[in-house]
Amino acid sequence: MKLSDALGRLGTESAFEVLARASKLAAEGRDIINLGIGQPDFPTPEHIVEAAVKALRDGAHGYTPANGLPALRESVAADLNRRHGVEVHPDRVIVQPGGKPTMFYAALAFGEPGAEIMYPDPGFPIYESVISFSGATPVPIELREEDGFAFRAEEVLARITDRTRLIIINSPANPTGAVTPKAEIDKLVAGLADHPDVAILSDEIYSQMLYGGREHVSLLSYPEIRDRLIVLDGWSKTYAMTGWRLGYAVWPERLVEPITRLCINDHSCVNAAAQHAGIAALEGPQEPVARMVAQFDRRRHAVVSGLNGLPGVKCADAGGAFYVFPNITGTGMDARTVQDRLLTEAGVATVAGTSFGRAGEGFIRVSYANSLERIETAIARFSDLLS
Repeated sequence: MKLSDALGRLGTESAFEVLARASKLAAEGRDIINLGIGQPDFPTPEHIVEAAVKALRDGAHGYTPANGLPALRESVAADLNRRHGVEVHPDRVIVQPGGKPTMFYAALAFGEPGAEIMYPDPGFPIYESVISFSGATPVPIELREEDGFAFRAEEVLARITDRTRLIIINSPANPTGAVTPKAEIDKLVAGLADHPDVAILSDEIYSQMLYGGREHVSLLSYPEIRDRLIVLDGWSKTYAMTGWRLGYAVWPERLVEPITRLCINDHSCVNAAAQHAGIAALEGPQEPVARMVAQFDRRRHAVVSGLNGLPGVKCADAGGAFYVFPNITGTGMDARTVQDRLLTEAGVATVAGTSFGRAGEGFIRVSYANSLERIETAIARFSDLLS
């Protein structure tokens, strides 16, 4: 059989490969501490679970509108207004099975042979994967440790060409935990006035996971780019609902109809009961979110302090999400070697920085979505490995 070239251009998400290896070792009896996978280790809050159970018992067993239940889209619009002070019409909200479909649909909407799409490096690996799949040329925006892994607006603007169709940004960021300063976002938006044909995808899935008094700056706050802005968000991280596969995006008005057609062709609609759970999440008590983020903050301090105490390791603080991206060049090993040796010799799962782009060499991603006790044990094992 001859497969399409497009299928061969698809990449993968290495965190799932590491998870499979870690699970295999655990099944063999090894004690594995997983600091690799990017999902909260908290249960979905009970009132959200009960809303899904009630929906099933009440007969929510059939198809729903391809763009999502009207009540859920209204809840999303109201939540965005509460959090960001912006008015979003519910008709511009499209509910999708997780965050990745938004990335895929945006790449398909703007990518084709001859086009260029910019994306962060290091960044979530699916960005580059779906850009390549679309036939467009991936153009990395290199993020540097000395800048706190935030982009420099002038560098992004300088790389725009007449072939640039879309720019992807992500703050708070995976894999670095970086939060881009408002000043850089202001400069980017101002500079984009000279490039009216360039669209923006802002991945804001970690927008409620911020530390040290930082506040999220949503690109929805800039009305001058609203007609070419896609904002990705969802329930997976904030409400510990990774397995529910529930996300959404706010789309420019003229893209709503074609993207809804993509949804019909791709997945028909999102799980009905999960959508009722999504309403309960947005409209119900938010204290579980606050407690989870406070616990992540305590772990953040522990993991940054612990990693900085290791020989050859230097770890910058993280402003958001639940990742740190320590520099391991001082160990004398490359990123993949550190990843593999930590897993096989120390029983600690992490992800090599190169899984997130070429600029990730010399770093590993450490997720602190694990208990303080297990994090401390993992750092002690890392110390033993290095010594």
